[in-house]
Amino acid sequence: MVPDIVIRVQRVGAIEVPLPRYQTEGAAGMDLHAALSAPVTLEPLARVRIPTGLRLAIPDKFEGQIRPRSGLASRFGITVLNAPGTIDGDFRGEIEVLLVNLSDAAAVIAPLDRIAQLVFSPVARAALEFHDTLPPTTRGSGGYGSTGGM
Repeated sequence: MVPDIVIRVQRVGAIEVPLPRYQTEGAAGMDLHAALSAPVTLEPLARVRIPTGLRLAIPDKFEGQIRPRSGLASRFGITVLNAPGTIDGDFRGEIEVLLVNLSDAAAVIAPLDRIAQLVFSPVARAALEFHDTLPPTTRGSGGYGSTGGM
């Protein structure tokens, strides 16, 4: 696989986490691991910031997105609370994942568990301008539920 971008990574802290990697050839996200020295119990409806033991140097015009792992969500009701979490290109601190337990049972996050996915995406910078009118569309100002369905 030839990468589209190269991200510089630095390990931080005492826990030596694996370098994130794609689990399959067609995967969009790399798995992030919990940089924990002991298990953490996540009670129902509780939230916790889990360190990853990594800092990133994301190139200009890119961002990192922290997304839930579908297996954790479907099996245990654990998801990323601020999904997708954004890692700005100029952030150089340790990446932490804000997990929440949406189930009715406590769950345990063990050291080095795969806790989230990391996706890199290009970023477009926009200039906003005030105008007295906007171009019309078929949908118009129809909002929540206006296109049918649930």
